[in-house]
Formats: sequence, C-alpha cells, structure tokens
Amino acid sequence: MPKSFPLHDLKVKALALAERIPKAQLHSKVVAWANAAKPKDVWSVAFSAGADSLALLLLIWAHWPEKRKHLAALHFDHRLRGKASKEDARFAKAVAKQLGIKFKAGFWASPPDKPNEAMARDERFRFFNSVMPGLKSNTLWLGHQQDDIAETLFMRIARGSGTAGLAAPRPLYEEPHFPTLLRPLLTLKKQELKTALREVGISWREDRSNAAHTYFRNRVRLSVIPAWIEASGRDALRGAAYSRMLLEEDDEAINTWVLNLKCISPAGKLKLERIKGMPKAVCRRALYLWLNRQKDLGRLSARGFESLLSAVMAGVPTKQSLGPHGFAVINRQWLFFRK
Repeated sequence: MPKSFPLHDLKVKALALAERIPKAQLHSKVVAWANAAKPKDVWSVAFSAGADSLALLLLIWAHWPEKRKHLAALHFDHRLRGKASKEDARFAKAVAKQLGIKFKAGFWASPPDKPNEAMARDERFRFFNSVMPGLKSNTLWLGHQQDDIAETLFMRIARGSGTAGLAAPRPLYEEPHFPTLLRPLLTLKKQELKTALREVGISWREDRSNAAHTYFRNRVRLSVIPAWIEASGRDALRGAAYSRMLLEEDDEAINTWVLNLKCISPAGKLKLERIKGMPKAVCRRALYLWLNRQKDLGRLSARGFESLLSAVMAGVPTKQSLGPHGFAVINRQWLFFRK
C-alpha cells in the first residue's frame, strides 16, 4: 500500500461506495436497529484499516449522515507486525481525519512472543471497552462478513460448539451491561467489498500476516474454505450464512423456552422440577444460563458440564467442584452454588 495514503475525495468516494452497496444490501436486522437509534447516541466502529472495516466505516458515514458528528473510529495496534502496524495506525487516523470523525487509538503494551487469536481478540476488546465509556458510546460496529461466518463455523465445529456458538457471528447482539454489537456486512462476501472499494478508487491496508498459516483461522481461510467451495459446486458462503441464520433462530427459540419456564430464582438457584421431563436441549440451556449467573465460577470442562447435566436431569443429590471458589450442589430439587 502506498505510503502517501491516497485519500483525496474520500467523502465523495464514500458516497459512491454507498450507491454500489445500498442500505438494502446490508443486514436488515442491523439497518432496522440503526434507523431507530437515538440521533445523539455515539457509534463506535472497530477500524483495523483493512478492506472490511474501511468499507464498514465509509458505509455507516454515507448511509447515516445524521450520525456523522457522533461517529468514532477505534483502532488497536497489536504491535505484531513492526513498521506495518504503525503504518496501519497512520492510515486509520488519516481516514478518520478526512471524514471529520473522532479517532481513538490504542496498542498492546506487552504482546507475548507467541500470541494466539483469542489473546489478541481479548486485548483488542479490552481496549474498546476502556475507551467507549469516555465517548459515551454503548454501540460497537464490527466488519465481519460472509467469509467470516464460514470460517467461524468450521472453527467452532472443531471444538464441539452447540447452537449458541454455531450461530456466531450474529448481526445484532444485545446483552445487559455490555455494548451492543452490530455486524451489517454479514450479507456480503469479502470479495464483493473489495471489488466495490476498487471500483470507486478507495485503497486500504493489507495485513500480510493473513497469508500465513500461523493461526487456526488463517489455515481454515487459506486451505479449507477454497477446497470446500470448489467441492460444493454452489455458493457455499451464502449457504453457510443461511445456516447461521437458522441456527440463531433455533438458539433463540430454546432460550425463550427456558426463560418462560422461570426455572432460575432471583437468588440464582435452578429449580429442577421446572425442567423435569423436558428435552435435553432445554435442560442443557437451563444449566448453561444458571452457570452464567454464578460470579465465582471457575473453568468447567466439557466433561464436567456433561456430568453435572446428567445429575441435573436425574435430580440426584450431587456436590461437584466448580473451581477453587465453590461447588455445584443438588439438594431437594434445587441446584445452587455453595462457596
């Protein structure tokens, strides 16, 4: 990518990009949410300076002009690519300046010698969560697209995820006490975004580490996805996106079913009588929601979870360790946490 950062007429080009990718092509759930948002709410955009996040930022700027004074680009430097990382940050700052929006940058103070994807993601989100309150922002836009859906699907199948995990990445994710996450580009492929950017003369930063087989996601992206698409003989990426949508619907249905049972008391106890005789998927979700309520919970292995689930479904008296801070106890048709 040229060092001069050819960003002249960026606003004009952003509007041209919006003509090629109109609102109707973005995820309808995200568009409906954004159209109903309060005018003065600050929207934060995760901006790596790559093609996906650049297209995202420009499309938000173009499609929601009333939000331009309330947009903030958040750039995190993982400091894993030396000079190239610094150039990414310079490019990101220049884009924000051209658009006239707020810009916040952070960096990984002490990156490990051999970081993994989870570590890098956690550090990145730690930065986002640290700067968003100062911006009075509770909304984070992310540039995931259809290729990311397929990659995530294969990665999570490898570790045995259920519907909740396989339904990721979700277009709209809202949880109390957490920022709202928005992914409007899940209806588009990475190549479609790159083609649209090229057509209007917009350049972006390319992360060369994406071409290396160092990380699991890269290996899936470079080796698995192309072979899978070729073998399928169809639009496999769009098929994966449709499957993700169906999994999300099923996941939401199970969640609603469990919540309507009102099986978890205000004190955080699980009433086993309420789920007795229910399908295993419902019992599994009830236990999962109960575990999420426990503040001092340690790491529970898949084997440990299955063991506790069996005890819950059978309703037998149980005392099972949940880490260094306490136990899961089944007593008189209640499951509760004992320190």
